[in-house]
Amino acid sequence: MTASAIEVGRREARRQETELRIHRCALRLTDERGLDGWTMDELADASEVSRRTLFNYFPGKVDAVLGSTPELPADALETFRTGGPTGRLLDDLEVLAERILTDKEFDPETMALGRRALHCTPRLLMVAHERFEQVMRDLVDHILRREGPQFGEDRARLLLRVLVGVFDHTLDHLDTDDSGRSVAEIFHRHLRQARDLLA
Repeated sequence: MTASAIEVGRREARRQETELRIHRCALRLTDERGLDGWTMDELADASEVSRRTLFNYFPGKVDAVLGSTPELPADALETFRTGGPTGRLLDDLEVLAERILTDKEFDPETMALGRRALHCTPRLLMVAHERFEQVMRDLVDHILRREGPQFGEDRARLLLRVLVGVFDHTLDHLDTDDSGRSVAEIFHRHLRQARDLLA
């Protein structure tokens, strides 16, 4: 790896770290004061960034609290669309989910704060729902590209909603799970239980 590539990697890691710090601070402020109880200037101070830097990351409060929409790596999506990595659709969707859930943003504390913020703020919930619908449309498209149009959009949506239900169940357990497991590990355990129930 060249020196320039290493430096690019370091800059990207610093960028992600700053973005996550701002997001977590926005969640904490919202948890303590409500969405309307703090200003972007206060968020900049709490995040230890300038106001200008803050707006380079997030244009407003709602975006800062919700954070960036998770993106799957291009290589993972390409593997999925071509039938991998296991060749079994549900297993491969679980692999995709775990790629997302192992992101630093998906630690139990951050997820619990985010869930509380959504429950208390209808405005946040509405924007989160819009984002979710776009992610759902994209995933349905990936499934149909992999399985073919005969698989059916309704079946793809149903399958994804089952996974979302398992994820929601996982979030319900974050406040009470003191095992030290990651969100991805808790999700995997609940998905295994769901598969046993539906077998």
